[in-house]
Amino acid sequence: MPLAISRLFRQLILIAIIFSSLLLSHSTHVQAQEPLTTYVTQPPGYSSIRIFDREGRFVGRILPEKRYWTPIDKIPPFLQNALVAVEDSRFYEHGGIDVRGIARALVKDVVKGRMAEGGSTITQQLIKNKYLSGEKSLDRKITEGFMAVEFEKNYTKKQILEMYFNEIYYGNGAWGIAQAARIYFDKYPEELTEGECAILAGVPKNPGRYNPLGDPAKVNTRRDVVLKRMVDLKMISEKVKKKLRSQQVKYAMQSQTPQYLALVKSRLAERFGKDFVEIGGLDIATAMDLKLQKLAEEAVRAGTRKISPELQGALLSLDTSSGDILAFVGSVDFSKSAYNRAMTARRQPGSSIKPLIYAAAIDKGITAASLWNDAPVTYSSGSGAGWTPLNYGGEQLGSITLRQALAHSNNVITVKLLENIGIPYFTEFAGKAGLVLKNANDLSLALGTEEETLQEMVQAYTPFANGGLKAEARAIIRVFDRNRQTTTLEYPSVVTPTISPETAFVTTAMLKDVMTYGTAKSLKKFSALYPSAGKTGTTNDYRDAWFIGYTPQVVTGVWVGYDKPKPGGRGFTGGAVAAPIWEKFMRGVVSARPVGDFIQPEGVLKLTIDPANGYLANSECPKKVEEFFIAGTEPEKSCDKHGGVPLNPDLEEITLPEELLAPTPVEIKP
Repeated sequence: MPLAISRLFRQLILIAIIFSSLLLSHSTHVQAQEPLTTYVTQPPGYSSIRIFDREGRFVGRILPEKRYWTPIDKIPPFLQNALVAVEDSRFYEHGGIDVRGIARALVKDVVKGRMAEGGSTITQQLIKNKYLSGEKSLDRKITEGFMAVEFEKNYTKKQILEMYFNEIYYGNGAWGIAQAARIYFDKYPEELTEGECAILAGVPKNPGRYNPLGDPAKVNTRRDVVLKRMVDLKMISEKVKKKLRSQQVKYAMQSQTPQYLALVKSRLAERFGKDFVEIGGLDIATAMDLKLQKLAEEAVRAGTRKISPELQGALLSLDTSSGDILAFVGSVDFSKSAYNRAMTARRQPGSSIKPLIYAAAIDKGITAASLWNDAPVTYSSGSGAGWTPLNYGGEQLGSITLRQALAHSNNVITVKLLENIGIPYFTEFAGKAGLVLKNANDLSLALGTEEETLQEMVQAYTPFANGGLKAEARAIIRVFDRNRQTTTLEYPSVVTPTISPETAFVTTAMLKDVMTYGTAKSLKKFSALYPSAGKTGTTNDYRDAWFIGYTPQVVTGVWVGYDKPKPGGRGFTGGAVAAPIWEKFMRGVVSARPVGDFIQPEGVLKLTIDPANGYLANSECPKKVEEFFIAGTEPEKSCDKHGGVPLNPDLEEITLPEELLAPTPVEIKP
């Protein structure tokens, strides 16, 4: 109790000091009055920018970023009365401090043995928000009291009330009544109903608890406190209180996917300038699928959190034919980190770069049935030291087909393949897919050492799923101006030929094996139900885990790692970490789409071969597999080690157009 008594005496001293200030107020120097308005008023006719998904479902709003000032005559009298009733019923009687209120709070402090109630007036609250910290101390309270008394000498009650409404915090980033009315009700303050005013008047007491988006029971209880105080003070009748309590207040629909909204906002700012949000009046049709967006956010969050709370992840899903961004995740928790790891962060893609090397080789005439040996080779690094690439785990498979090498993500063979086709050829080939590779003389490119963004990698995979056509990522489809009732801007799909349809199909046929017996064999059941292909990516030190996979309709990439790169430990691989996230998301994708396989171009032959030698198979070959070849690259002779009847038709009887007999270069559109 001594502590409470000590506080009692300090409070009494505060009251004495303030009384003295009031008695001497006629002789106190009055400072020059500060400007009343801190911000400009919002122009009339504003309405929020509304965002919709590809199916026309409401996604959210983009609101003004600037703070706007609301004059007191634009603030409903009901709201003014409600605030005074619940926060400072003697506001129009005291001179900045309420001695009765202090005494009342003083009693509660003593009873509870702590500073439970401050007895602050509206003027004191304004002073605290405008000039002081939120620290609960007697020293701050004394300073606040002196400043409040002085403040009342410089401004009228209406001016103080106006400043209060424009400076106070209403929760969820809403500073001032203009932002609060816009965020919670999508209105100007003068448009607020009495029911809406009753709710907003209760917010300043505890914005985190009583803001309109909080627990409805707590919000309504606080509203009832406001209305009861108004009845007690005879501001409204009991009948009006009952009517307002029974009214169902309708709040503005809140945004559901802040990550995608931030992406749309940045795209609009690039086109219209950063102040476009202050103009408003637009309806934006986006490429997003709202259901898939929510699924993507959940898949990334769950997939990373089960490994480590510090782990980050990103996901990007595109429609293969248009590039529409169906879903996008740049952060596990956007409220804590808004950094866009899908489109901005550059990380080593590891083995997810390999499909482009194999596609370049196929395009150059090398076949999926060609045999390669993964015996390690040492390469000169130019500094006298040698570099000997090894396979994951150090294993050696010996002589295997190119198809098998890609399925098992064989490092040694991939480096040999890159050396065979030539680094300049590959960098030009990758450049057509949108990847700018700077280390043009380094065979380590075969292992994905060049940093790329997830978006760049996913876009580079679109030709495999889309007959050789690369689709650029598109977030916005069109912009409609509600004020002018007209479409102001269309965002067309940007699709460019990059590789031949034949190369795309054969590469996809090889990548299917990744998901059946290769590095992503955990997806075998998925691929059996839904034709799909993809590739894992894991950096040598286990810092980055990737999986990029696709169906004929959708390509999705997943990256997982730490913002401050560090090894995730052995087992932190694309197949173990990123692929499960991909599968959880893609099951939602395929459930709403018809199942279909990749279309085989006319210039691709499907032949039965002996995988031991790559020749056309005979009936007595002990092992036979079907393989795809671009016309003109198929084996010319049958297996000479095993007898029997040839299993393939006489290739000479197959008539193909001349232009399909060999791969032809595709003109790249600017």
